[in-house]
Amino acid sequence: MKKEVWFGLTIMALVVLASFILLPSPSEMTNGHVGLLMLALVVVAIMLGFPTAFTLMGMGMIFAWIAYRSQNPDLAVNQTLDLMVQRAYSVMSNDVLISIPLFVFMGYLIERANLIEKLFKSMHLAMARVPGSLAVATIVTCAIFATATGIVGAVVTLMGLLALPAMLRAGYSVQLSAGAITAGGCLGILIPPSVMLIVYGATAGVSVVKLYAGAFFPGIMLATLYVLYVVILAKIKPHMAPPMSAEDRIVPLPAFAQVVSTEVSNTVLPGLIGAIKGKRNAAVPMRELLNHLGIALLPLLAVAAIMGTIYFKVTAPLPPEVVEGVVAMGGELVDSAEESDEGGLAEPPGDDLQTPPGTEKSAAPAADKAPAEMAAKEAAPSTAPAASTVEATATAGERQAAPLSFWIGLASCAVALAIFYAYFSFVRLEIFKMLLGSFFPLALMILAVLGTIVFGLATPTEAAAMGSLGGLLLAAAYRRLNYVVLRESVYLTAKTSAMVCWLFVGSSIFSAAFALLGGQEIINSWVLGMDLTPVQFMILAQVVIFLLGWPLEWTEIIVIFMPIFIPLLPHFGIDPLFFGLLVALNLQTAFLSPPVAMAAFYLKGVSPPHVTLNQIFAGMLPFMAIQVFAIVLLYMFPAIGMWLPEVLYK
Repeated sequence: MKKEVWFGLTIMALVVLASFILLPSPSEMTNGHVGLLMLALVVVAIMLGFPTAFTLMGMGMIFAWIAYRSQNPDLAVNQTLDLMVQRAYSVMSNDVLISIPLFVFMGYLIERANLIEKLFKSMHLAMARVPGSLAVATIVTCAIFATATGIVGAVVTLMGLLALPAMLRAGYSVQLSAGAITAGGCLGILIPPSVMLIVYGATAGVSVVKLYAGAFFPGIMLATLYVLYVVILAKIKPHMAPPMSAEDRIVPLPAFAQVVSTEVSNTVLPGLIGAIKGKRNAAVPMRELLNHLGIALLPLLAVAAIMGTIYFKVTAPLPPEVVEGVVAMGGELVDSAEESDEGGLAEPPGDDLQTPPGTEKSAAPAADKAPAEMAAKEAAPSTAPAASTVEATATAGERQAAPLSFWIGLASCAVALAIFYAYFSFVRLEIFKMLLGSFFPLALMILAVLGTIVFGLATPTEAAAMGSLGGLLLAAAYRRLNYVVLRESVYLTAKTSAMVCWLFVGSSIFSAAFALLGGQEIINSWVLGMDLTPVQFMILAQVVIFLLGWPLEWTEIIVIFMPIFIPLLPHFGIDPLFFGLLVALNLQTAFLSPPVAMAAFYLKGVSPPHVTLNQIFAGMLPFMAIQVFAIVLLYMFPAIGMWLPEVLYK
């Protein structure tokens, strides 16, 4: 029997043994202890290979019947069936879940558009001078493609077919190659648009929009840490990631580029402009020169458009209606004051009032000052409103001055563009064209979907629908859209969506049965009785989730154990959004931790025979350590995840 099977059986035996040791004797067991026994049995059943959704549903039905039977045996069956119907209806009427099939459909379409090969090749050439360039290009490609598709198995499998042979031929270590592919492929479940965040949001009652905004920077941070690890390892141990050879860096140039680079200039802008103006390059087609000049100017035009939009945004004049409203209010107050001096609120004649005894001396100076003060008050209304009105009108009509930060950013962009175009050769132009055909369409679609969600222009469901349309257009643009591709995408989408929906139904029934038995109350009493601080509770929760990632997948952890942790968060003053971001980072381990490391099995299925499962597991362990370090960073600096939601949704 294999070591992995022994490991799994050992964990299952420990779960069963711990259940019987920690639970009281049968004579002292309450319904709450029965609920804890149900939790342990569900974990064991899932580890034995039973379908998660139907295991949760079956266990929930059985133990819900036990809970109802202890109260009223005659109505136990009817109440259990009612519970099943009500929970299934409540799950199916959840609007958030509509976005899941749309995002999945988008992912399957992009997967079949055959973009990953072009993306990997262009990324590899673009990063040729970076240490460990093949592994770095693999991680970046996996992150982009996994973000666009959200399907970990598909990304790991395709990159295993494409990148693993290339890295092994280049002399890369098997462990590093396997770790880069599996860790990079799992980033799609963290970086939005992520199905995992939708599942957590629906389970914990947290806004999916805020989760997307909060998970954006942690996902980029984790991918950056992966790249830094590969670069540092390639510097320290070059034999594990040899540099790219000069022959592999050669990019063939088209005919016009060879002529212009040799006769005019090897730098793109001087070369193309000189070729357009010069008579000696009449053999080069003018249309070709203009087309490539337009391509070369795209970075400049993009920066100009972005900075121009920012400028008009930060220098926009104040809204006139706000300023005029304030002036009008002041004018009305002044007018009413003037009317009060002449109308029914005027002071009565002084002859009718008598001065109290003993105040004659103090009243005399006041009487002397009264005419001057009254004159000042009468003069003020005639001048102040006119001046304030003119000033407000000028403020409302004129643009504000741009802040210093904008000019610093503009100067930085100008310097960066100058450096970019100074080293922008025709070889780099060809690589840039490759990126235009592979990277930028995907990046544009991802940013469009995320931007509409994060900035409140569309709900996740609406953005997912637009993403599905974008996937159709992208597949059509690459001439991969046909009946077979569409049929397979629809079938796989229906299959995945049905699995997720049944999983939610089973989780809902299971959670209801667990609450009916009182298992949640026992756990709450036990945790609160430990008198933990918020930091200690957070550490305990993350350690438990990390350990659960070894035998279970992220779906089981969210739908089974999150309903146990969520009710405890208000007692410790922990934001469910921040807790969800930590959990999302932590659940990366569910794909990389043996024995149920699905990413390893996906890669093993397409690896050469000499690549063993133990080598793949060994390659994933350093990236698991990076994930733990990322969790610590996020906890130490919560602004990494909380800054963007706080700025956008104050």
